[in-house]
Formats: sequence, structure tokens, C-alpha cells
Amino acid sequence: MDIYNAGSRVMNTYIYHTVNGYIMIDTGYEHSMKNVEKRANKQGIAFSEIKYIFLTHAHDDHAGFLNELLSKYPELKVIISHLAMPTLLRGQNSFVGGCSSLIALIFCKFMRIVGHGNHLFPAIDKKYINRFIEITPQNLTELENILQGKILFTPGHTCDSISLKLGDIIFCGDAAMNGIPSLRKITIWIEDKNAFRNSWNILIDEKANWIYPAHGKPFRPDNLKKNINYIRKIKLYKLK
Repeated sequence: MDIYNAGSRVMNTYIYHTVNGYIMIDTGYEHSMKNVEKRANKQGIAFSEIKYIFLTHAHDDHAGFLNELLSKYPELKVIISHLAMPTLLRGQNSFVGGCSSLIALIFCKFMRIVGHGNHLFPAIDKKYINRFIEITPQNLTELENILQGKILFTPGHTCDSISLKLGDIIFCGDAAMNGIPSLRKITIWIEDKNAFRNSWNILIDEKANWIYPAHGKPFRPDNLKKNINYIRKIKLYKLK
């Protein structure tokens, strides 16, 4: 199966094809839709062919242009965790938890300086709520058939974080990261350390060949095995 990346150096926006049409994993920041669409078009993908968004979690860099997409493509639907909607309706990241290192804290403070510290994004218009599909035990199998993959519940970065296993790869959202300011593949923001560590065990136990993070290049799951014990030592630095 071909995997396309219509994202940027900052944020990966993966797209793949199924018998049900194209699936997009996350969107990107607000105001980035035009560039993401242009990159998708260069790879032969029209946004009108995308049938579902798989939202790994409700953060500004992952849900930034959801409203815009939903307004332009009336058939589009969004698959989310049952815990994601409150944040989507608020239009702002949760500040539960903290930065996972001093480097991450410096990065987050820099984001404030350049005007992105509040992590705001367009709140979902309530008229679109019926186009969101919350994952439940009752519809899990149906949704996995649509996605042609396995949904994994990987909280820790956020309470609503989910991942998707597709063949021998896992799209993990921000359950792991690859590159500065992340250290040892550990995401720069963690709400719950214990849940985050448990989610790494879930990713490891799936025995995939590749992890595709939302930030950074794909990497081998052995990196998680090598670094998992560092999670216990993390001190979380609060922003609010």
C-alpha cells in the first residue's frame, strides 16, 4: 500500500488509499490547508477523493483546518476518540501535564514568544458534529474495516490519543516523536506519564516494522524498547 505525505517539515499529514477512498491522518495547522492540498495534488490526490480523516488527537497542529475541510467537502467524515470532542469544541489544547524536558520547555516558551503559546485553533462548528464518528466498542470493527487497519488506544500525550496500525506500520500521532526538541523519541508534551509509558508498550507489542510519527521521519519500534525506561525518570514542567 502506498503512503503519501502531504505535510511539511514541521507536521506530517499522511494519506493512503482504500477501497472506500482516501484516508487522511490528521490535518495540520490552521492556514496550512492550501499548502497541504497542493502537495497532495502533486502526488495525484484530490482532496475531494478523501473520505475520512483519522484524527490522532485534538491539538492545534493536528486539527487546525478541520473546520475548513468540513465546510468545503460535505461528504467528508472524521473518526475520533470518544474523548476528543470537548477539546475540538473548545478550540484550544489542554494544558494538563507538562513539557517532558528542559529543552521541550524552552521550545514551548519560544512558541509563546512567536505568538503560538496559547495553542488555539478554530473550534469545530456545531453544525458539523454529526460528521464526527466517535470510536466505541460497538462500532470499532466497522471503523477498522473502513480504515483497513487496527485502531490502537495510545493515551498519555493526550487523553484522546489514538494510533492506527496499517499492515506492518503504525501511524502513532504524537504517541512518539522523532527529532528535536524531542529526546529519545519521547513526545515534548505529556499529560500522563504512566499512560504514555503503557502506550509505548502497546506500540511495541504490535511488532510493527515501522512507526510513522506526526513529527519527524519514520523509525523502527526498537527505538521505543531502547528508551522506554527513561519515561519513568521524566519530570514534567508545567506551562500553566
